Amino acid sequence: MDFRLTDDQRELQDAARKFARAELPDLARDMEEKDYPVPHDMLLKYGELGFLGVNLPSEYGGLGLGHVEALLVLEEFAQISNAVAFPVFEALVGPVRTIERFGSDAMKARILPEVIAGEKVVAVSMSEPDAGTALTDLKTRAIADGSDYVVNGYKRWTSGGGHSDYYVTYCRFNDEPAAKGIGAILLEKDLPGMQFGKREELMGFRGIPTADYAIEDVRVSQDNVIVGAGGFGKLMSAFGLERCGNATQSLGVAAAALEQAVQYTQEREAFGKPIVDFQAVQIKLAEMAMKVEASRLLIHRAAANAAHQDDGLPTVYESSVAKCYANEIVREVTAMGLQVMGGYGYHKDYGMEQRVRDGFAWGIAGGTTDVQKTNIAAALIGRRFNQRA
Repeated sequence: MDFRLTDDQRELQDAARKFARAELPDLARDMEEKDYPVPHDMLLKYGELGFLGVNLPSEYGGLGLGHVEALLVLEEFAQISNAVAFPVFEALVGPVRTIERFGSDAMKARILPEVIAGEKVVAVSMSEPDAGTALTDLKTRAIADGSDYVVNGYKRWTSGGGHSDYYVTYCRFNDEPAAKGIGAILLEKDLPGMQFGKREELMGFRGIPTADYAIEDVRVSQDNVIVGAGGFGKLMSAFGLERCGNATQSLGVAAAALEQAVQYTQEREAFGKPIVDFQAVQIKLAEMAMKVEASRLLIHRAAANAAHQDDGLPTVYESSVAKCYANEIVREVTAMGLQVMGGYGYHKDYGMEQRVRDGFAWGIAGGTTDVQKTNIAAALIGRRFNQRA
């Protein structure tokens, strides 16, 4: 078992790191202050350098590499900020992968090259006012009408809402109960009947637009169906990779907090010496490092082992362990980073308080930490638990 990166992986990681650290810090700070998404010209640059197609097929313009490579790139962007990393997340491990895995050949040929080039952005719409963790309670419906579908419903907490060009929209195709009638259909931002709400004001996630939207008699071709009725299990199977991406967004924030704390504690002096010379500070740094390293290993294990699965995707167990652990340690690591920096950690100009705020989001988004723990327990026991009983 070799934990070292290959030369090619290291080269890709270095390329992502050099680009991210040279091009993105000033942009990330401005996005945090003014709350706008990655600008189109920067997305095009992401695409030109291959960062939006790392593990997508070469026939559509991607690099055709593996999931570990994709997560290496994502972490480097996330160390700058979750907002500048979000388009990479959506393309490499999020809704674009749902299209790549389950969409028709025509849909993939239309959507994937646009995303990989940085020309278009795809979001996923799952939650509703009465369907979040209990996702199978969703009410959005797609009804067949000749060769088209007419879609009606209301979606909540859509990251990219009102900004993204395409929406992988979970919906019901029939009256079958629970998951049996659920699939996903592709909607487009400018279709008649797409009505986006106000930009949500969140604790963190500035630069990642989030909004509700109403779907009123939106008509799309049957070719827009990604997964039909009864495909909920397929959609959830692909979610293992999204969990690894979610975990990597957490990891990036934690790793950046550790790096900043290490640098700060060597520069800041108290009682005539750098504060890193105090044992209490050394212990904090060591604890932060242990959590970051353990998180990275769990994520990479899940991603690397996916190659041995029939579907090529991380297992529910390994991806849930990785996500849950990363979601929890990012809160701990950023809080310790804030503490060792004292007043500077609490000050908006120095970035650590932003990491604390952003770090909390990932344990809510994409399935809460408690949900991940029920996934883990179910895998250990060998059966799903009925939370409704």
